[in-house]
Amino acid sequence: MIVAKELERKTRARFSGKVAIVTGGGSGIGEAVGALFAAEGGKVVLADVNLSGAERVANAIKKDEGIVDVFQIDVADAAAVQQLVDFTVKRFGKLDIAVNNAGIGGEMAAVGEMSAAGWRKVIDVNLNGVFYCMTAEIPAMLAAGGGAIVNMSSILGSVGFAMSAAYVAAKHGVVGLTQTAALEYGTRGIRINAVGPGFIKTPLLEANLDEPTTQYIAGLHAMKRLGTPEEVANLVAFLASDEASFITGSYHLVDGAYTAQ
Repeated sequence: MIVAKELERKTRARFSGKVAIVTGGGSGIGEAVGALFAAEGGKVVLADVNLSGAERVANAIKKDEGIVDVFQIDVADAAAVQQLVDFTVKRFGKLDIAVNNAGIGGEMAAVGEMSAAGWRKVIDVNLNGVFYCMTAEIPAMLAAGGGAIVNMSSILGSVGFAMSAAYVAAKHGVVGLTQTAALEYGTRGIRINAVGPGFIKTPLLEANLDEPTTQYIAGLHAMKRLGTPEEVANLVAFLASDEASFITGSYHLVDGAYTAQ
């Protein structure tokens, strides 16, 4: 019992003294990640294109005595991403952790029918946005002596999905970008991993899928349900914590065995 209580105490403080950025922090997975980091002692900047969403999450965190700030951003804007990192370092003194989670669903069409504009929009946010975040975050982490980055890919970072070519291509790209950066910074104190959620019950999914389609997709998972943002956040928190000190360059699924079939 004493050991269990000590483990619980340490877990609650996994991010004590740490400063984290969470993009897409105004809803869904980003909301769950930001809330968990703050609950476990971290100082968090929630970045989102939807400022009111980020403020809603921040207010809930503050009610639980968490330390949090918000920043409105479109991650497809490289200059704005640099401003986010500069803001975080100025506000809290450093940057230790980044969760590059912001993403969009985008146009659903067969490859031969997808518009160039629809393709570019998804790639700009879901892939270029992760690249811009990393190019700004890594120098700040090096200045702080190291850190951990978790990039949000998807199960569609390893398999295809009809009518979603841009999304699938972007998420595959995130995995490759993660692996490459991990090789480059493995001896410099920065760990970089990717997470591949299955279909998660988030506002993004609900906005893009009708109810019959949602139920069909839930049935594709071996557990016959959608995942929750909190289930993904638990994995992200582990990878971002010192408990994962020998894990870098890897791609971790949280998908109810969707890809096992």
